[in-house]
Amino acid sequence: MAKNKTFETEGSVIDFINSIADETKRADSFRIAEIMEQQSGYPAKMWGPAIIGFGSCHYKYESGREGDMPMIAFSPRKAAITLYLSIDFPAKEKLLEKFGKHDIGKGCIYLKRLSDVNLEVLNEMITASIAHTKSR
Repeated sequence: MAKNKTFETEGSVIDFINSIADETKRADSFRIAEIMEQQSGYPAKMWGPAIIGFGSCHYKYESGREGDMPMIAFSPRKAAITLYLSIDFPAKEKLLEKFGKHDIGKGCIYLKRLSDVNLEVLNEMITASIAHTKSR
């Protein structure tokens, strides 16, 4: 079975964020890390070379593939900041309606700038996502 590409590393979150060239994306990344740490109660950790995760949980698919992943995470990608939250937490659609300017992918939420979104709604989504993941 293939080994997971994304796993917790000893990399420095601060060094990673400081390496972001775009000043706004760098500042937003520090703020998102602060928010996710406060809301989750877990310290920021690097997962692979470019994902900042908080907490961890074990998963196992029907196929037998299993591994560990962060409970919540984000990655400051070139095109957008990618938020990794539970894909099906309760009230997700209602919260996203109030979230602000964003795009959705398969299990991800993309935003250009933190100033485009409602931070109170982000806090609610983080809390709901963690509660949903813990209940599974």
